[in-house]
Amino acid sequence: QGVDQGRLSMLLAVLERRARVSLAAHEVYASVVGGVKLSEPAADLGLCLALVSAITNVPLPADLVVIGEVGLAGEVRQVGHLGQRLNEAARLGFSQAIVPASAPDINVGCTIRRASTLNEALALAGLTTNG
Repeated sequence: QGVDQGRLSMLLAVLERRARVSLAAHEVYASVVGGVKLSEPAADLGLCLALVSAITNVPLPADLVVIGEVGLAGEVRQVGHLGQRLNEAARLGFSQAIVPASAPDINVGCTIRRASTLNEALALAGLTTNG
C-alpha cells in the first residue's frame, strides 16, 4: 500500500546482489502509513535499512532518519532539498541522520553520518548482513 512495486523490486534486487542480503526465504511486504504514496527516491535508503532491520530482527534507533537514493550498483546518491529535509527531521526530534557521502556540508540540529554505498549505510546503522 503506497510503495511503488517496481521500485521495491529493484531495491530488493540491489539488497541481494550488492549487500548479500538473502531474501529467498522471506515474503516482503512494504506499506506506508497514512495513505501516502511513496514515489520519492530519497526514501530508498531508509526503505532498504528498514527491510534489513526486519530480516535481521535488529531494530533501528528511533531517533535515526535516513535519506538517500540507492542506485543499481548499490551506490547512495544525493537527493534534492537535503537541508530542508534534515531541518524538518531535527524539528521532529530526530537526532541522527545517515545521508549520501556526496551531500554538501549542512549545519542542522542532528549528528550526520555519511555513506557512499548501501553497505556503508548498513554498517553505520549497526546492521550486519551475509556479505
